Amino acid sequence: MSKNLQLLRPSVAAAFIAFALAACGGNVDEAALGQVSVPAAPATPSFVDSAAAPAGVAAFVDNIATNQRGDARYSTLATNAGVRLVAPYLDYWKPLTEIVDAGVSAPAVGSFPAVVPSTATGVPTDGSPNGTILNASVLGANIQYVVTTTTNRTSAQADAAYYDDRRGKGYSVTDGMGPLTASWCTAAQQTTTITSIPADATSVAYNDSGNNTGVGSTSNGTFGKVVDLINTLGNNASTEPAKRFYKYPRPFRWSSNVVVVPTLVPAESTTPATDGGFISGHTAEAVRDAVGMAYVVPERFQEMLSRGLELGENRIVAGMHSPLDVIGGRMLGIAAAAANLYDPANATLKSDAYTQAHTALMSLTGTSATTFNAFAHSGDTSNDRFADYTTNRTNFLRRMTLSFSQIGATNAAPIVPKGAEVLLETRFPYLDANQRRVVLKTTEMSSGYPLMDDAEGWGRLNLFAAADGYGAFNGSVTIAMDASKGGFNAADTWRNAISGTGKLTLQGSGTLTLAGTNTYSGGTEVQGGTVRSASANAFGSGDVYLGSGTVAIGSTQAVVIAGKYTQLQNTTLELNVGPNGQGVLHIGGQTTLAGGTLHVKFAGGYTPKSGDLLNLISTGALSGRFANIVVDGFTATPTYDATGVHVHLKS
Repeated sequence: MSKNLQLLRPSVAAAFIAFALAACGGNVDEAALGQVSVPAAPATPSFVDSAAAPAGVAAFVDNIATNQRGDARYSTLATNAGVRLVAPYLDYWKPLTEIVDAGVSAPAVGSFPAVVPSTATGVPTDGSPNGTILNASVLGANIQYVVTTTTNRTSAQADAAYYDDRRGKGYSVTDGMGPLTASWCTAAQQTTTITSIPADATSVAYNDSGNNTGVGSTSNGTFGKVVDLINTLGNNASTEPAKRFYKYPRPFRWSSNVVVVPTLVPAESTTPATDGGFISGHTAEAVRDAVGMAYVVPERFQEMLSRGLELGENRIVAGMHSPLDVIGGRMLGIAAAAANLYDPANATLKSDAYTQAHTALMSLTGTSATTFNAFAHSGDTSNDRFADYTTNRTNFLRRMTLSFSQIGATNAAPIVPKGAEVLLETRFPYLDANQRRVVLKTTEMSSGYPLMDDAEGWGRLNLFAAADGYGAFNGSVTIAMDASKGGFNAADTWRNAISGTGKLTLQGSGTLTLAGTNTYSGGTEVQGGTVRSASANAFGSGDVYLGSGTVAIGSTQAVVIAGKYTQLQNTTLELNVGPNGQGVLHIGGQTTLAGGTLHVKFAGGYTPKSGDLLNLISTGALSGRFANIVVDGFTATPTYDATGVHVHLKS
């Protein structure tokens, strides 16, 4: 007996002798495999999750055209979709309107820190009040956040706030493209005149005379449709009606302790009565532009949305807006982008824009459909501020709520606005509209945060999390990926920690990587394509049934299948084995091998030696064998025992 076999426990050595004839060369008799009793696939639930649009609510996507600039008396909750979108603000602040609130006394401001007298309290220069505080706790925290932020900002943060204030918002957010930024600017022919902070910026207000989003299709044949689409998302997207209706003063008018960036003081309006803070127009436009760029280049989806929210936070750093101003701007920016993407009149434009974006950017970067995504993420934190995924996710969540605690019920059912699924149209081209709505539903923020519980659900949408796939499997989830279409149809990664009692079924030819710490219990069935693990608990707590295609075990850790594992003929189990037990498989239940291939690769610089014995699969119980075992660089001799599969390597 060889030295390596002496390392095995007696039962393994006996198994090797018993199965030696069948195992030599890694092949077995296919007829014998047909005698293995194969369990049934995990039961497919009859229930398929859905996310109906809220009933009894006038959908923003159907009514965006009512959001027109004009006198506030014509912009009311009843008449204007933009005003109505952020109606929860009326729980904290009652604006004075000519029709409703004539004669109301000046706002109650005593709860605000260091309130400046006279017009800075929110009373316009004509002496009339702007409204009444209804929730001093929320609005006090709203202004105190700006005080704290502006008194503690760094010079670098002040400079960033200046650029995001003075530059065109479309130009500003372009750097969210990371390694694609220079090519995007070239293709779009974008320009800005704000290239530095002038020495006299503390006394002179400089305005950007560049072209913001770039040159449209009338003069830009290769990228103009992209520019056209981004500009089109601004249709009926003005924040002016909301500003005029809500009449909430900017933070520096509430408190003298709000320190506006000195270089932005000249940009302050001298007419407080027409300079509302709620909602933030800069934020709405930046988020809207970022959504448009994410739509045409979904490879940078999360990074672009992160950049949009960063610009919103910089409005607070500048001292120009409060957190609630920025949250409201985010909500309207997302809703306006969705409404214009949802509009059938823009269907051809958005398709052309997507095609132009990829054709032009691939040409400029020397990439192809198979290498473009990798190039889009080829930077690091030294040259791409959004290169670190974990940092992006942390910042995005913080910027969603801007330090507010939940003040309302935290268990309200998730709701998804009508048409919001279009936001994920290019990010998940292999999902249907209902599935994209369920992704939004299962990843949205919990309820109870100030302002975010609007009637349609725009405030609770977490687009960063949604870009990481389902948050829960409720019922049957069947997806089909077509690798021949390239992009995310060919390969995608879901990073969320997926919960629920449902089942995942993969069909087609693409590769779906599960990277979350998953707990879903309904099982995983592969009917085509490849399901790849990138976490120890990628497959949740259920069974895995490989009926066609491939199950690939990633190289970063050992992977657990809590339930049963079944593999049929003409399938492949791929193990990417590392030097410290990575890439091996631990199966808690019965393992049934009715043929198929075991393909062992080596990763992480691991190079085993001839004569080594690899313990690849441990299991609660084992029946059957692989029809074929392939180990890269070696001839493999397998051994099977009641609780595992092992291979002996020979060069």
